[in-house]
This record gives sequence, C-alpha cells and structure tokens, in this order.
Amino acid sequence: MQNKGLITVFAVLFGLVSIYQLSFTYIANNVEDSAKEFANNKFTADQPHERDSAEARYLDSVGAQPIFLGIDYNTAKEKELNKGLDLEGGINVILEVSVKDILKGLANNTKDAAFNQALENAADLQKESQDTYLESFFKAFEALPGENNLASPDIFFNKNLEDVINVGMTNAQVKPVIEKKIDESITSAFEVLRKRIDKFGVTQPNIQRLGKSARILVELPGAKDVARVRKLLQSTAQLEFWDVYKFEDMAGFLQAADAKAGEIAMAKTSTETETTKVADTSQTVVDSTKTEEDDVSKLLGGQDVKDSLADNGKANPILSKMVTLGSQGSPVIAVFRLKDTSVVNGYLRNPQIKSLLSNELRYAKFVWGLPEANLQLNGEETTALYALKGNRDNVPPLGGSVVVGADQEYDNLSRVVVSMQMNGQGAKVWEQMTGNAYQNQSQIAIVLDDIVYSAPGVTSGPISGGRSQISGNFTVPQGQDLANVLRAGKLPASAEIIQGEVVGPTLGQEAINSGVMSFVIALFIVLLWMIGYYGKAGAFADIALMVNILFIFGILAGLGAVLTLPGIAGIVLTVGMSVDANVLIFERIKEELAKGKAQKDAIKDGFNNALSSILDANITTGLTGLILLVFGTGPIQGFATTLLIGIATSLFTAIFITRLFIDSYTKNGKPLPCSTSVTKDLFKNVNIQFLKKRKAAYILSAIMILVSVTSLFTLGLNQGVDFVGGRTYTVRFAKDVNSQEIQNDLIKTFGSAEAKTYGGDNQLKITTKYKVDETGTDVDEEIEHMLFETVKKEMPADMTYDQFIGDQTGKTIGRMEYYKVSPTIADDIKKDSFWAVFGSLVVVFLYILLRFRRWQFGLGAVAAIFHDVVIVLGVFSLTYRFMPFSMEIDQAFIAAILTVVGYSLNDTVIVFDRIREYFNEHSAWKMNRVIDVALNSTLGRTLNTSFTTLIVLLCMFFFGAESIRGLLFAIIVGIFVGTYSSLFIATPLMYDTIKRKKIEDLIGKKEEDEAAAALEA
Repeated sequence: MQNKGLITVFAVLFGLVSIYQLSFTYIANNVEDSAKEFANNKFTADQPHERDSAEARYLDSVGAQPIFLGIDYNTAKEKELNKGLDLEGGINVILEVSVKDILKGLANNTKDAAFNQALENAADLQKESQDTYLESFFKAFEALPGENNLASPDIFFNKNLEDVINVGMTNAQVKPVIEKKIDESITSAFEVLRKRIDKFGVTQPNIQRLGKSARILVELPGAKDVARVRKLLQSTAQLEFWDVYKFEDMAGFLQAADAKAGEIAMAKTSTETETTKVADTSQTVVDSTKTEEDDVSKLLGGQDVKDSLADNGKANPILSKMVTLGSQGSPVIAVFRLKDTSVVNGYLRNPQIKSLLSNELRYAKFVWGLPEANLQLNGEETTALYALKGNRDNVPPLGGSVVVGADQEYDNLSRVVVSMQMNGQGAKVWEQMTGNAYQNQSQIAIVLDDIVYSAPGVTSGPISGGRSQISGNFTVPQGQDLANVLRAGKLPASAEIIQGEVVGPTLGQEAINSGVMSFVIALFIVLLWMIGYYGKAGAFADIALMVNILFIFGILAGLGAVLTLPGIAGIVLTVGMSVDANVLIFERIKEELAKGKAQKDAIKDGFNNALSSILDANITTGLTGLILLVFGTGPIQGFATTLLIGIATSLFTAIFITRLFIDSYTKNGKPLPCSTSVTKDLFKNVNIQFLKKRKAAYILSAIMILVSVTSLFTLGLNQGVDFVGGRTYTVRFAKDVNSQEIQNDLIKTFGSAEAKTYGGDNQLKITTKYKVDETGTDVDEEIEHMLFETVKKEMPADMTYDQFIGDQTGKTIGRMEYYKVSPTIADDIKKDSFWAVFGSLVVVFLYILLRFRRWQFGLGAVAAIFHDVVIVLGVFSLTYRFMPFSMEIDQAFIAAILTVVGYSLNDTVIVFDRIREYFNEHSAWKMNRVIDVALNSTLGRTLNTSFTTLIVLLCMFFFGAESIRGLLFAIIVGIFVGTYSSLFIATPLMYDTIKRKKIEDLIGKKEEDEAAAALEA
C-alpha cells in the first residue's frame, strides 16, 4: 500500500478531531448532570416545575465559566452532538400556512361567488392531489362555468394589488403575480416564526421551510411545555382593540337566548303538546330582549336561582352551565367552565338565537377570555364570555399593526403585564378610543387571536402617546411569550399543525439507555466473534471497527447532524457493513494463501481482489441511502445521514486502517492465516449445486409470494398515522392494564380507537382518527381531555389533567408521547414513500446495468429485491395482529424496506462480482459450473456477514427501544430472505435469462469464441 505515512497521519488527525468534537458533548453532559443533581437536592419529585426552574438557573449561572481548555458550557452546548426528539424529548411539528387565508386577504375578503366557490373546490381537490393549494385553486377557478377573470375589480384588481395587476390582464398573466405574493407571505410567516422561536429559549432549535411549499418544519428538542409551544407557533398574533358591551347591555339577550336554546333542545325530544308549550313562551322570549332593570334583577337572583337553573339543564341549556353571572358595569357577561364553551358557542351561533339580537346589538361579536383555574371548582378551568361592539365589516377600530414594541413588565402590584408602544397613527386612534371609554365609563377589550386578554376601563382620561398595557393573571413565561409574538409581528395567515410529535424527556432518556446498552452488547459479541473466527486478523478488524465508530460520531458532531433512534439503527447497519468489508478481505486473503502464494502477495492480492466487491456493495447501499435522504423527513433523514457517513468511514477503515495493522504485523514475516484452528477449513470443501435446486427455490418463492400477496389483498397492513392520518398517544400506567378493556372504553369515547400494549403491560399505544380533519390547539386539547377522562380510572386517584399531559423530566406515568398527522400530509407521505421504493429499484437497476453491462444482471438483482420486499410486507400483513410489539407501516418501516433493498443488493452484487471474476479465470468451464463454484466461494462471507449483522440487530431488537422494534424486525426478516434470494433467486434468474449472445462484457478481454463455447457447453 502506497503512502502509508500519509494515511497514518490523516487517520490520527481525523481521530483527534473526532475526539475534540465529541469532547463538547462530554462537557455539556457533565455540567447538565451537575445541574440535575443540584435541582434534585433542592426539590422533591412532586415539584417538577420547581426542579426544572432550578436546573435552568444553575445552567444559566455557570454558562460562561471556562470548564476545560477554555471551553464553557454555552459553547459546549452549541457544539455538542445533537440528539433527536426520540432521544432528547421535545416537540417536532410541521405547520402549514393557510394559502386560502392569504388569497382571501389579497382579494380584500371579496364576496365574489366564483372566487369563494373556487376556494371551496380547491380544498376538495387537495384531498386527492399532490398539487399545492394555489395550483388547485387556479384549476378550480378555471373549471367554473362562464368567463371568470382573476383580474376583475371584485377579485385581485384592488387597492392591495393595483400596482402589479390591472383590469386588462389575463388569468395567465395574473397567476405569476399571485404566486409571487403567496411566496412572499409564506417567507414572511417563516421569518415571524423564526423570531418567536429564537426568543423561546430552547437550545439548538431547527426551523426550515420545506421546499417551496407552505409547510414549515419546527423542531424544539428539550421543550417540555406542549401547550405553550402550540400557542407560540399557531398564534397569528392578530391583535385587535374593540369597544365592549357591558353586562347590562346583554343581560336581556342572554335570558332570551337561554329560553330559545331551551325551546330548540326540548323540541328534539318533546311531544307536540310540549312543543306547543314552548311555542307559547316564545313571545315572552322575544319581549325579554329589552334590557330593563327588572330583567337584570331576575338574572341576578342569586345562588337560589342558579341552583334551580342547574337542575333544569334542558329548559335552560345556557344559563344552567354558567358558573357565575357578570355584574352591572362589568364587561363580563357570564363565566362558564372551559369544557362547556363549545356547547355555548353552538347556541350563540345558531341563526334562530342570533335573530333575537336587537338592531343596536346585531353586530355583537361573542368571544371568550383567558382560561383561569377556579378555586371554588377544585381548580377546574373557567373562562369569561364577552360581547364586542362589532360592525358590518367586522373590522376593529384599532389593529395590532400599529404596535412597534412590546415588553414583559410588572405593574405596581407586582403582577406580570405586557406593555406596548404604538406608532403615531395608532397613538392617535388609541387616544380617541380611550377618551370615548372614559366619557362613557365603558371598557376596551384587548383581543389577541379572538381571545380577550383584558378589558380595562379608563379612569383618568384619554391616554396619549400610544402606550398601553395588557394584564391577565399571566405567569412570567406567558408574559414573555405574549411580548415575543407581538414584537415578532403577526402571521400573514393562520398556521395549522398538520403533523406533530411530542416526546417526553423520560421516554427519551429511556431510549438512550436502552439504545446504548443494546449497542454495547451487540458490539461486544461482534468483536469477540471476529477474533474467534479470524484470530489476530479479527483483532485488527475490531480496532478498525472501533475507529470507524469514533469517526462516525465525530463527523455527526462536527456537521451538527441529529442522532436519532433510527440513526442508531443506521450505525448498527454500518457496523455490519464494516464487518462485511473485513470479512471479504480476509476470505480473499485465505483464498490467495490456499493457492500457494507468499503471504505478502496474498495480502496484496486479497485486498485488491476484494476492492471491487466492497465498492460495488457500498455504492449500491449508498444509493438507497441517498433515496432516503431525498424522500425522508425527520428521523428517517437521520437514518440516511448516519448510513451514508458510515459507508464512507467503513470504506476508509476497512481498506486502509485494517491494512495498516496487517502490513505492520506481517512486515517481518510473522504469519497471519486469517483464521483459527477451529475455522481454518470451514466452507473449504463445500460443493452445493445451487442451480440444480433453482426450480425448487422458484416454487418455494412463488408460494411465499402468493401467500404474501393474498394476505396483502385480504388482511392488508396495519397502516400507521403516517399514512392514514390520526393521533397516537403513548400512555404509561402505574400498574399493568387490560388493553382490550381500555380500547372498549376509548371506542365509547371516540367512536373508533385502538389500544395496543407497547413495551410493558403497563404501557399502551392509543390511536384514534376522531376529528382527524380538524386542526387547532382547541381540538388537540379537547381530545387530550377526553383521553384523560377515559383512562383516569386506571391512573392514581389524585392525578390531575396537567400532571397527565405534562412532560417534565422524571415523569413515570401519564402521556409519555404524542404524534399527529393530518390526512393531507399523510397522503403526501404515502406517495413519497412509494416513490422512494420505486426510485431505489430504478436506480439499482441502472447502476447494475452500467456496472455489469448486461440487463440480465440488473433483472436478477431487481427481481430478488422485489421478492424480498413482497415477502417482508407479507410477513407484516400475516403477523401484525398478534405480535407483541407495534408493526405499523410508517416512515420508519419504509426506511427498513430500503435497508432490506440495500442489504439484498449488497449480497447479490458480491455474488455477481465473483461470477464475473470466475468467467475471466475459467472461461473453459461450463456456465453452470462457473456460477455454482462462485456461489460456493462466497458462502463463507455471506453467512459470516449475515450472522454478525443479525447478532447486532437481535441485540437492538430485544434490548433496544420499543419505538424501533418494528423497523428492526423488518430488517431481520429482510436479512433472512435477502441472503436466500441472492443465492437462489437473483443468480439463477440471471442464468436462465442469458441467451447465446456475445458475453465479452462478462469476461473482459477473453475471446468471443471461447465465451460462446463455454455457453454452448
């Protein structure tokens, strides 16, 4: 080997750089361990929030102090090895900015019938299309009858766009203008979200726009307060200032609405007689809209009246749900339980009830205040109902665009408030509004995203200068978040979470512990096996393998890549490939020694002859890794990243590092047989006639494929939420539970649900499609409340909803993990996965065609891959109902399928390489003899590599994290069928499809007639 000195220097420097990069992780972990110990000594386990705060204060206090070689914690934290959500815990979401809202804004909220119909039709087209919403809108608009013009004054030729669109433009001319405006709005949304996240306080956040789509990926490792993050991300920051009605203005309507709601409710179940009675009271209802003093008095009748209403829920469906009424002069109409607000909203939006509003009140807009824990109701959350003084256009007197600054502060009573500063225009309107409120002794509601944060009165005259203040019983983090979103500005449109994942820190730590333990066990077994099989040569391979692992982690840390559980699986596969390369080399050295060559020549030729197979195998696997990197997201990209890095480092360590040790050891003539006394003659005289068994293999494979395909069409697959949409929760209980009983309870709650044991018998994976088409924090919280109410009988009696849903470190029971995918993105994921698998097959075929220059080789390889994929799918289809672990078909499973593709291809290419080589060496042999001998010569390598890879995967499967058990099972099955198919499917099929044609491409420079004679024979 040339340039040994240069390679040695490079390897040493690379190793030192890797150690240096990993030292940041070591330093950061040490400091964080000290912080945890400090917090645990100060607070007990039942004070999780206090412990988290103490830990954060400790880290903040020591952040800038040098620890080792001038490196401080803050620097180490920035450069440490990034851990994914499944290892660190945290939140990962994909937000989709509403292009529909942006289009409405660009069209000035037009009432044009064609425009609004096209918006609705575009939403329907999206369900079955890969087009963007904007493309669907253009198609829907042009499909409408008549000649509809986007540049009409009723649509896009308006004040907003008059500088870029004129009335004479065609639809084709308008489209690029709108596309540009949409892109600018999404870019604006991205920047707003980035500013919010930068101030959130999470280390190593990741935010990126996914291509040119309206989707934005946000990853917040270590984030624990899910509700806070949701509000931060989805809040449009639509700040508005409204005049507000007083209680006495709306009291009559409230009473009338309650009576009419009772009439509506009772009409559903009452007899005609009862309906008549209700009808007789309807006149009273209408009359009661007058806000006379005696009506107010009746509503303020005290606790006796309230109790009687509570006992009469059907006749008084609104008032029976109230906790308290407002008081005269107050902007609060009534206070309700938070869980009842959706019911009350339903009544208030009912056209029959809205018609009861007098002309003066007809534009009233009902909104809710901030939720508060009500001590009289054992901490249950309640919220106040307000009525804003709306108008025909639903435009507030003052909008949030006038706010130029916002800060979290404290008022004179030490309460958390948010102070705002307005620009000159806003200050002028604010002075006028506060002046009117002072004169009329009324209030102004400060509304953010349709929630009233405060509704203060004005007690000291008009407020000049544009200063204002929002109060609302905030905590410090709430105040900081509110100031943050106001400073960052409002989103140009609403943003919904279409895919989300929440992993609790406890589950993440458990994944690290189990992953490390299983990896160490597997590595130890592989290291021992290599020494036991190859002797001293195996020890050199072990050193190269350890260097390889060091390089992988060093590169991951240096590149700022993210290590995930699938990424660890990728490293495991890399270990197998690294072992495979060394096995190939050692087996070739043994063959050269068996030919009687001197040891030095045998080593040289062994490395040279193995190089072609090693490169082919790694390149083909690398191509599948690239497919994953392009089509995958999140953890799957982590898998692909570690796989690709591992391929590069495996090649370097196997070819160069192992060679350095072997050359150094044998330079003085020391013998290196690459075997032990036990393994010396293994596989030496094996003579299996593979081609004679091909018909039996064809029949066996045909049966397996037929069974698999039948199962796929009849039983199907257990498609996860990645592919069908829905919500999945990992819930851990204090004791073992019966999954079937809980599933029955969940079905009663959600209509359809599935509960499966996930890991231990005290942990369930719960999946539901309830309200799968609806998004928003309110829907998420509603479903989580319903989930808690359903399973709380199996939880400790004193567990609250907040404890159940919280994600504090050290949490041992409750909701441990959450994952949501909307149907829209689920469809995209499914199609991307299909193209990933299909693309990998095409790429593989083209590479083998290019490498071996015969389509028969490509056909054999692709047929073997297809065979393996169908059988793995069939195994999953046949067994998912009774396996004791999750066998959902999700993105991780697609990664497993592509890994199977890579592994099967690896085996097949090595066999093909040997066949090609034997054609060169033994052109006079019959073709079937060439193939059989080639297959037998690679048998030792095939079984050895399969065994070592299986050992690693089985250790990960039995001792690793539950979340990747399905992925590992798919790869394990794939290794068995892949090893079989490379011997009994790919090669025999290639043999059967080669006809009497020129085969000079197979044998290099051999004469064509000799080759033809070999085929003829």
